[in-house]
Amino acid sequence: MLRAENEALKTENQNLQSDLKSLSCSSCGSSGDKLLLENSRLREKLILLESIASFMNPPLPLSQGTVCFFPETKENNDLSSIAEEDKAVVMAFAVSCVQELVKMCYTNEPLWYEKRLENKESLLYLNEEEYKELFLWPPMEKYRFRREASRANGVVFMNSITLVNAFLDADKWSEMFCSIVSKAKMIQIISPGVSGASGSLILMYAELQVLSPLVPTREGYFLRYAEHNKEQGKWMIVDFPIDRFHGLIKPASAATSTDQYRRKPSGCIIQDMPDGYSQVTWVEHVEVEEKHVHHEMVREYVQSGAAFGADRWLAVLQRQCERMVSLMATNITDLGVIPSAEARKNLMRLSQRMVRSFCLNISDSYRQSLSGSIKDTVRITSKKVCDGLLLCAVSTTLLPFSHLRVFDLLRDDHRRSQEILFNGNSIQELAHIANGSHPGNCISLLRNNVELMLQETSTDNSGSLVVYSTVNAVQLAMYGEDPSKIPLLPFGASIVPVNPSEGIFINAPSCLLTVGIQVLTSNVSDARFDLSTVSAIHNRVCSTVNQITSALGSSGVGN
Repeated sequence: MLRAENEALKTENQNLQSDLKSLSCSSCGSSGDKLLLENSRLREKLILLESIASFMNPPLPLSQGTVCFFPETKENNDLSSIAEEDKAVVMAFAVSCVQELVKMCYTNEPLWYEKRLENKESLLYLNEEEYKELFLWPPMEKYRFRREASRANGVVFMNSITLVNAFLDADKWSEMFCSIVSKAKMIQIISPGVSGASGSLILMYAELQVLSPLVPTREGYFLRYAEHNKEQGKWMIVDFPIDRFHGLIKPASAATSTDQYRRKPSGCIIQDMPDGYSQVTWVEHVEVEEKHVHHEMVREYVQSGAAFGADRWLAVLQRQCERMVSLMATNITDLGVIPSAEARKNLMRLSQRMVRSFCLNISDSYRQSLSGSIKDTVRITSKKVCDGLLLCAVSTTLLPFSHLRVFDLLRDDHRRSQEILFNGNSIQELAHIANGSHPGNCISLLRNNVELMLQETSTDNSGSLVVYSTVNAVQLAMYGEDPSKIPLLPFGASIVPVNPSEGIFINAPSCLLTVGIQVLTSNVSDARFDLSTVSAIHNRVCSTVNQITSALGSSGVGN
């Protein structure tokens, strides 16, 4: 009898459990299992939201003292850092930002949607509503900030660990991207990594540039985290914002000459491929507070997102990796007048310094220009050096020609470039160093009458550079003299492809040509410039631009 009663109770229990599973909500019809899953998902979101809220909101009132993280001078090294008790929170936040980067890199529609342009090219655009659903961030102040988001992928000729080491070293990173990163500094190593570079977390400062005096630089502080997924063979490098973290970081002054920006989770995923190559997927996502009105010539280029977008970063990375491979090559046989493979490396390092100096001169011309009007397309800056007073003139012009056509003209030593850049003097190439798959990516040692000149030309999808400098101590450079001690006065041009604004050069390729010239006006260190000197260098840069435009117009070749 007890056995029968026990069996009846078991049967009733099973029936009750079966009924419980089949229960549904009277208002939405969801089953109990679905409700439990949804409740678990919402609980996870709530925990993450609380973590983000505690990270983003300062617990201390500003009256208790806010540390300024935008130094007034380069020598200001007295910067506060992330406190020991906050490191665990920051590390947890870094892991969640890696997860966001992975989704941003590999998720397509509806997060990213494709839009075809009139020239049959297509661009990826971020679906902001979908982004807000997927990722929990405080809402962007639309009237104050503008969002830029882009994604690109490609193959680079460099293994993943070399790339990761470059990203985690501020000096190497800024040198690799010298046409984009004008300044970079590592403020604090929060975590050195648990297995090699994996787990490394650093606090960084960077200033980003466009090679035009008409575009202000963008500066900001951010955290950079590296994580290695051994199973998939992938490295994730993610930058994420640190603004307002516990009240430690805020701009020193509202009256800054740069555009403030917040780096949302951005960066790249690197996967090793055979033969030393890597597959790289890059995402750039920022919120920009543009305090300065852009010149109409560059407004469309900047606001389209192309000026600081993922395509530009990846194109520069691909070109620079080819250059690094050339620098490390040891099986070079045809050296010309270069005495050895080591001398070849030294010459390449000197050329890299020349190009970086040229790029810095352009970015400095926005803030330090002697002209007070943003409408001026010619900017002139002065700088005192140990040898005297240095004047630099930089000018940007919109041309109705493709950037490759302008590049080919300026790098051709046997055609127009002699007349334009060297006053008609004959040029003889003494040595040639190829540093990329494109024939225009190279370094040359030239003889201009009695002077020796160093030239580097480079090109990729994001733009081209042609940079020169007289080098009186080239022998010292090749035999190991410190490149930083060899005087250089680089001049040249940057050519950037742009989509023209409506009504300007419709259906025609166009580019922004930026020409930069430097002149040492005096050999007296305390000398002062006069207006005639400023007028002379202004006229010279304008004359150079006019000669380039005339040469392009008279060549009779298509765009």
